[in-house]
Amino acid sequence: MLLAIDVGNTNTVFALHDGRSTVAEWRCRTERQRTADEYFVWLSQLMENAGHKLEVSSVVISSVVPQVVLNLRILSDRYFHTRPKVVGKPEVKLGVPVRVDPTAHVGADRLVNTVGAFDRYGGDLIVVDFGTATTLDVVDHDGAYVGGVIAPGVNLSLKALHDAAAALPFIDVTKPDKVVGTNTVACMQSGVFWGYIGLIEGLCARIREERGVPMKVIGTGGLSTLFAQATDVLQIIDPDLTIHGLVLIDALNKE
Repeated sequence: MLLAIDVGNTNTVFALHDGRSTVAEWRCRTERQRTADEYFVWLSQLMENAGHKLEVSSVVISSVVPQVVLNLRILSDRYFHTRPKVVGKPEVKLGVPVRVDPTAHVGADRLVNTVGAFDRYGGDLIVVDFGTATTLDVVDHDGAYVGGVIAPGVNLSLKALHDAAAALPFIDVTKPDKVVGTNTVACMQSGVFWGYIGLIEGLCARIREERGVPMKVIGTGGLSTLFAQATDVLQIIDPDLTIHGLVLIDALNKE
């Protein structure tokens, strides 16, 4: 079994893959202080409850929080007796070129999404990931990662609005019935929801204009399904794109 671990700024996803498909997936809050032993107690209980034996033969990790990687490495070494493949390390091959500024650091999640998207949908893509940050990543015709856009995530924007304005409540993200709100909550919901629709539509249009070629737009991340209800710019929603990319990277580095 392959254990694919996707560490985001807010949540960490553990996916168990049997070589054909993902058979189980669990999520926990990303915490820098969590030890390898704590990870194992939590994960082993969930695996047993789901009827899966602790037979992990390979581990691959994508992390945008460097502080947690050490304990995930210890988890892999101590309990699964395998050296994990960590995306972004020089020895871990991606299978696609990365064409950005020589000194630029690219988040592991963005590289993994590029690998997964190119495998499923070919080149000339915009991958929109609704995470803690909202990112738009450009995949060239040959699968190369060539850059993108980083904007504040939806929930991050809501938290900033709530924290900075004492009279404004913290609200859930939802599609409002109307653009013009008639109370504070409705106004905030409209501003966030339709504001991000405008952000995505506008950025995708500008990227396509700048690139000068037809480009397919792939949405992923927890809120992608919600925003896809209100815009045609998100042509495909692929919620497991990151895990698919990690599976591909693991297979490539086994070879």
